[in-house]
Amino acid sequence: MTLERTENPGARHSGEMIRALTWRGAFWVAAGVPPLVLFSLGGISGVAGKMAFVVWMISMVMGFSQSFTYAEMAGMFGNKSGGTSVYGATAWLRYSKLIAPLSVWCNWFAWSPVLSLGCAIAAGYILNALFAVPAADSQVVLDWMATHAGATAEDAVAALTPAVRTWSAADFAIPGLGTLHFNATFVIGTVLMLIIFAIQHRGISQTAAAQKWLAIIVLVPLFLVGLVPILNGSIAEANVTSLLPPSAAYSGEDGAWDVGGWTLILGALYIAAWSTYGFETAVCYTREFKNPARDTFRAIFFSGLLCIVFFFLIPFSFQGVFGLKGMLAPGIVDGTGIAEALGSMISAGRVVTQIFVILMILALFLSIMTAMAGSSRTLYQGSKDGWLPRYLSHVNEHGAPTRAMWTDLVFNLFLLALASDPAGYFYVLAISNVGYIMFNFFNLNAGWIHRIDSPNLPRPWKAPTLLIGFNTMLAFVNALFLGAGAKVWGYSGALWSGLIFASFILPVFWFRHYYQDGGRFPAEALRDLGLPEDGHTLGERRAGILPYLTLAAGASVVIWANWFFQLPA
Repeated sequence: MTLERTENPGARHSGEMIRALTWRGAFWVAAGVPPLVLFSLGGISGVAGKMAFVVWMISMVMGFSQSFTYAEMAGMFGNKSGGTSVYGATAWLRYSKLIAPLSVWCNWFAWSPVLSLGCAIAAGYILNALFAVPAADSQVVLDWMATHAGATAEDAVAALTPAVRTWSAADFAIPGLGTLHFNATFVIGTVLMLIIFAIQHRGISQTAAAQKWLAIIVLVPLFLVGLVPILNGSIAEANVTSLLPPSAAYSGEDGAWDVGGWTLILGALYIAAWSTYGFETAVCYTREFKNPARDTFRAIFFSGLLCIVFFFLIPFSFQGVFGLKGMLAPGIVDGTGIAEALGSMISAGRVVTQIFVILMILALFLSIMTAMAGSSRTLYQGSKDGWLPRYLSHVNEHGAPTRAMWTDLVFNLFLLALASDPAGYFYVLAISNVGYIMFNFFNLNAGWIHRIDSPNLPRPWKAPTLLIGFNTMLAFVNALFLGAGAKVWGYSGALWSGLIFASFILPVFWFRHYYQDGGRFPAEALRDLGLPEDGHTLGERRAGILPYLTLAAGASVVIWANWFFQLPA
C-alpha cells in the first residue's frame, strides 16, 4: 500500500478530503490535548487525595503504551479518516455488525463534549473578567454595608452581583439527566463554538496552522510555570509524600487503602483516562496525511511524548505548591480559578495574572479545536463506512467535513445547556467517559483480532507482539475503571446513563445499514479490508469464538467491579 502522493488540485472539488497534512501538522492539532489536564485537575484531587499526581502519571503511562496498538492499526488504513476507533472497528465487523458502529459512536460521544465543557469554562473566565462577582471581604462590599445598616456581606454580594451573572432565559429539567440552563454561560459558549467552527471551515491545513501558534502561545508559558516551582524549591515535601486516598470524596482528609479508598482511586483513574488517552486523536487525519505510511506513527508517538511532559509536570507542581486543601478550592475544581493559581505559583502580580486569564481562554480554544477536528472526522468516516447516516460524509471545497461539524455543534449546544450549571459539568464528563472507556476496550482488543484476521494487510509500522498482549491486558484494566469508577463522581446512575446513550447507535445504524443501504456495506469499506465488494461475505472469522469470549469477560469485569467497589461510608 503506497500512499505517498499529494492530492492534485482537482481533489478540492471532488467531495473528498485533501492530502495536505504532515505529521507535524497532526502533532499541532493534537497539541490541544495537554490543556485537558486543567479541566479535571481539581476533580481528580478531590477523589484521589494526595495520590492525585500519581494517578495522572499512571494514567498517562497507560495511554502511551496503548497508543502503540493504535499506531499499528492506523497505518493499516491510510485511506481512512476518523481516528483509531474507525481502524479498530473494522476488526469487529466480521463478528458483529453492531460492535463496529458502537465503538465509533462511543469514541465520538466521549470526545465531542470537549466542545461544550471547554466553552463552559471559557465563558466562565469571560464572565469573571467582564462581570466579576465581588468578594465578601472586598472594599466595595464593605462600602455598601456601611451605607446599609444591618446588612450582611451576603446581602452586599447579592446586591452588587452584575445582573448578567444571574440572568437566565429559561431552565428545563429533564428527568434522569439534569437541567438545561439557557443563561449567560450558554450564550457566550455558543458564540465561542461558532468562532471555532469558522476557523475549521477552511480545512485541516488552516486548522493546523492556527493550532501551531495557539499551542506555542499556551504551552510554553504553561510548561515554564509548572517547572519554576521545582527549580526554586517551592514544592512542599509534605504535599507529595505519605500518599493515601482520601477518607471520602472531597474530604481533604487522609483515608486508608480499604475498599472505599481503592474505589476512589479507580474513580480518579476513570476520569483521568478521558484526558491522558486523548492524544490518540493525532491519527484522526490519516486520510489527510501526505504520506500516511510515514506520518501516522510519528504523529501519535511525538504527541504522546508531549502529553507525558505536561501530564507528569502540571499535576505534580500544582499539588506540590498548593497541597490537597488548595487543590480543592472551588476555582480549581470548576476550572475558573486556574489562571489565578498559575499566577500565584510564580508569585506574579495582577497584570501577569490577567495575562494568564487570556492564556487560559486560548488554552481552552486549543482543546476545543482539537476536539471538533477529531470528533467531526469520526462522524465523517463512520458515514463513509456505512455505520452512520449518509449526510455526514459531505465535505466542502476545503476538504472539511462541514455537515459532521454542524452535527457536532448542535449536539454540544445541548450539552452546553446541561454543563452551564456547575453541578452539570462533571455529570457530562462522567457520562461521556463511559463511552470512551468502552471504545478503548474494543479498540485494544482489535489489535490482536487484526493480527489474526488480517495478517496480510500492510503494516508500515508494526508494534512488538509483547506490547500488543500487554495492551490487551490493559483493556480489562480499563473495564475495571469503568465498573468501579463511573459512580464515584456523585452520580450513582452515570454508568447506566452512559450505556443508555451508547445504545442510541442501534436505531441510527439500523436506519443507515438496513434502510439506506439495504443490508450491505459500502464497497470502499470492504475494499479496505481486502474483502469482496459485492457485500455477500465479511471474511473468514479466524479468531473463532475468542472475540465473543472477550466481550463476555469484559462485561463480567464491569459488572463485578460495579458490585464489589463501593464508596467510603
